Amino acid sequence: MEYNIPTSLPTCKRIFLTLILFSSIFATGQNQEQSMKIKGQYNSLKMQAITKELSKDFTASKERMMNMAKAKGWIVSKTLDNGNFIELQEVGPDGAPIYYTTFNDHVSNVSRANTLYSGGLLKLDLTGKGMKVGVWDGGVARTSHQEFSNRAIIGDAAHSLSPHATMVLGTLIATGIKERARGVAFMANATTNDWTRDKLEVAEAAANGLLLSNHSYGIESERVPDWYFGSYIKVSQDWDKIMFNAPYYLMVTAAGNSQKMGHNSAPIHGTSAQGFDLMLGFAASKNGITVSAVDTEIDSQGNISSASVANYSSFGPMDDGRIKPDIAGGGNGIYAPNSTTNTSYDTSSGTSLATPGITGSMLLLQEYYERLNGNFMKAATLKGIVLHTADDVAADGPDYKMGWGVMNSKKGAELIAGRDYTSLIKEDTLIMDGSKTFTVIASGKQPLIASISWTDPASDHVNKGEVNDLTPALVNDLDIRVYKDGREYLPWKLSAANATSAATRGDNRVDPFERIDIEGASGTYTIVVTHKGQLLEGTQNFSLIVSGIKMNDCNVTAPIGATFGSVTDTSVEIGWEAQQDALFEVSYRDMTTETWKTEYTYESELLIGDLKIGSKYEVRLRTYCSENIASEQSEGLEFIFNGLQTDVEEENLTYGEFSADTPLHFSIYPNPAAERISFNGIKGGNAKYAILTTTGLTVKTGDANGSEIDVTSLASGLYILSVQDLQGVSSTRFYKD
Repeated sequence: MEYNIPTSLPTCKRIFLTLILFSSIFATGQNQEQSMKIKGQYNSLKMQAITKELSKDFTASKERMMNMAKAKGWIVSKTLDNGNFIELQEVGPDGAPIYYTTFNDHVSNVSRANTLYSGGLLKLDLTGKGMKVGVWDGGVARTSHQEFSNRAIIGDAAHSLSPHATMVLGTLIATGIKERARGVAFMANATTNDWTRDKLEVAEAAANGLLLSNHSYGIESERVPDWYFGSYIKVSQDWDKIMFNAPYYLMVTAAGNSQKMGHNSAPIHGTSAQGFDLMLGFAASKNGITVSAVDTEIDSQGNISSASVANYSSFGPMDDGRIKPDIAGGGNGIYAPNSTTNTSYDTSSGTSLATPGITGSMLLLQEYYERLNGNFMKAATLKGIVLHTADDVAADGPDYKMGWGVMNSKKGAELIAGRDYTSLIKEDTLIMDGSKTFTVIASGKQPLIASISWTDPASDHVNKGEVNDLTPALVNDLDIRVYKDGREYLPWKLSAANATSAATRGDNRVDPFERIDIEGASGTYTIVVTHKGQLLEGTQNFSLIVSGIKMNDCNVTAPIGATFGSVTDTSVEIGWEAQQDALFEVSYRDMTTETWKTEYTYESELLIGDLKIGSKYEVRLRTYCSENIASEQSEGLEFIFNGLQTDVEEENLTYGEFSADTPLHFSIYPNPAAERISFNGIKGGNAKYAILTTTGLTVKTGDANGSEIDVTSLASGLYILSVQDLQGVSSTRFYKD
């Protein structure tokens, strides 16, 4: 298919059009080029320093741990009677042994990931193909299992097969040879690793572009002192440091299954029997997503009819009042591959299996975003979308049992698709003493919801023994406010001391995610993002997410009222009813071929050329309201081209009074180009060219009369080449390797 981009457009419209073409050129998936693109945005020296520090800490702490285990007679690893596997991982600052444990007790239905498949409600045909995810666990999965189809590899030197790791990996990526066992991202690739060197290995993988990792384990809650619960400790700090310095990487971890065990005798709220204040270790990190398990009933349209937290799932809060867990997923009765043989399966329950359901769903959202936009979201954006679109199934606002609610992949995908039409997704930066202001118009059809999400720097303050330490772990305290007609709307917040109380609206000083909900919104609203105090390093990146708005007045309907106008020996003009804020796609073909030519215009008319007298043609029209939102194509209009005597085979079509210059037509090669591009079709001695970036910036100009343009000085990426001569202006796009 051929494309033409009109360059006589405002920059904002050129960008919109170029993004549409961009998303159609590149295949989805996380290929090497995408990973290198992410890697190129990181401070490699800082990531190397973090890896070196983690490696040094690992060596020293392991030696100390093994010496103490020998001296004190601690067990090093053991499979418990309930099937969970525990292993000594480190020694706390108070000398307490810290054990990691697996959390054992259809996932895609609960998260609504099933709506993203080819036969799902949204019919998006998302599978995870080409995407990559990391799994760390108490051993490695059986990668030879029939459900993994050579898409799983062992990433470290571990060799101990784990039934738990195999079920977790299966819940993520199993092909579905047995339909009940199909994983959420069932065509994705995965690396399976054991937990021994998890921080070090993840830091290295994140530095090389890893987007998501799954950790369905945590600190064994029976064997630690009470002050560990709800605390921001060194392991929490280490993981926050990794995520802050690799801002496309997101850690997903299980909340744990200790709700009924009474292990915390001094919770910050209530009694130990109530199950609050059980978050431990990296589940307490600010920047990751911590997953609880939920019992749900969901109808055929993906709507939740009932939901409650599972009777084993551990509750928050964090001692500083932060909302943990963050999100809920299905973890009951999960059927998945087992490590016994290459064809064995098992059924289990727990937050361990709710977690890969969330990880896999987020991997599909990243796949969808990249398909539409040509790049991946930062972790703060992905996390923000998940929390922004969650189904609130308890009291209004978040709580300390299920966080922001049950993940809804369908709503997340719809928000991504509606970007710049019914939603706003913007990755931005706040500077010291600065603010950002955005004006939006409520659609009046849904609540207006505005959120900010950011990856916060690791806190210097870590707890070393204080029970229920209230010191906030938040470093850069950003704030979002919404205003209309003198009224101020505030974000949700919770109180750790009143953990059973409903969320209120106020100044949230602890969470790196803030959300404002406005029911019955109508009219124009102003969104302001600011900060308190100092910003570490003077800046803070953040993601703004807004839904329930209208970004333009375009209607997603196919163009109507098509008529034919002026005719030349090689072209005919077609017109249709105008529509505000719409981009129109015009596709036409010689009916003896299957090859369509496609052009775009913001006008309600277009001259289509290179027509041959006596040939029969078909024209189809489509309306774009944003780069991702388009109507169905109109019915085909057929005509026989006879030059100035065109015959139109549609009874209701009449000639209009249109006029236009004959466009310049040319082609270039090679495309992609590494060093030079050459022209075909440039005639005469007055042609000029301009090369523009996708943001409308002109980076190179010159005469187009020669046979080549040197592009070696351009950075890799997509560009627009515009050529003008006495015939007019035309353009095409090319990719610089």
